[in-house]
Amino acid sequence: MDPITQGAFGAVLAQSTSKSRDLGKAALIGSIAGMAPDLDVIIRSSEDSLLAIEYHRHFTHALLFIPIGGLICAAVLYPLLTRHMGVSFLKTCVWCIAAFATHGLLDACTSYGTQLMLPFSNHRYAWDIISIIDPLVTVPLLIFIGFAAIKRKREYVFAALTWIIFYFGMAVYQHHRAINQAKLIAGNRELNVSHFQAKPSFGNIVVWKVITSTDEKYYVDAVKTGFGEPIVWEGDCIRKFNLQNDMPWLDPQSQQAKDIERFRWFSGGYIALDRNDPYKIIDIRYSLLPQTIHPLWGIALSPDAGLSDHVRFYTDRNDREYSAASLWDMIWFSDNQAKK
Repeated sequence: MDPITQGAFGAVLAQSTSKSRDLGKAALIGSIAGMAPDLDVIIRSSEDSLLAIEYHRHFTHALLFIPIGGLICAAVLYPLLTRHMGVSFLKTCVWCIAAFATHGLLDACTSYGTQLMLPFSNHRYAWDIISIIDPLVTVPLLIFIGFAAIKRKREYVFAALTWIIFYFGMAVYQHHRAINQAKLIAGNRELNVSHFQAKPSFGNIVVWKVITSTDEKYYVDAVKTGFGEPIVWEGDCIRKFNLQNDMPWLDPQSQQAKDIERFRWFSGGYIALDRNDPYKIIDIRYSLLPQTIHPLWGIALSPDAGLSDHVRFYTDRNDREYSAASLWDMIWFSDNQAKK
């Protein structure tokens, strides 16, 4: 999730362990500790651009690291802040550990992937129920946190926790509906399906990107769930990446070939050759419009690279204004409009 949401969740959990008189202090410390795991973004390399995405949501997001990370935050924040606020080190630890614990679990609710079980497993958990940025999650929490701190009333903390449970429960329900609709679409196409994935489009849990995997292809569509009859925007399909077929020139023992496998792991296997560039591999999970295959990032290879040269990780966010406007229209698209 974005840093503001991570800070908001950390603040709420810290407030939930605090007495009424300390709700403002708990919110401040909790928000900092809630964002702290994302300091892993400083791990990067000028030569290996995949290192940054490989170590983001890595050990700092693991469940076993929660008490360690919380204690580190407390050790830093106590002499800087809480000691001068009249807050004990023990209370600082409780706030920091509670806030730190929210981060990895919240990230796992998105589709990006979070390594919760390190060092036992490097599996990237992605529960696909919340967009990486969702104002309907964040804004109400910020309001409840602010009222709790100003009025020193724990009722607002309980309201924030209730909103989290309600909204995430709705997200799970809508995810279930999107998957069911994906199965109906695949049935109509008479596909031999190996896997379904549904992930919320940017900033909402109303319009979902559904990816249907067969042995050879990915099919991408958009589904509006809501509470009425689902609305479907049929999208595109693309062949799955195959190293031998798509890049026969590449030495399987080269660093670029190894980097492809690293990128495949990062992308949960959802990779394909870019249709417009035979030297680029894309992550099809993300696009600004959910029914399209216009990836936000990928890797670029070079046939002239040496055996030890790395691929280049790149991002592509063209047509943001058009895509945002189109997505907004899809969110508000009604059943009546669909029937016309």
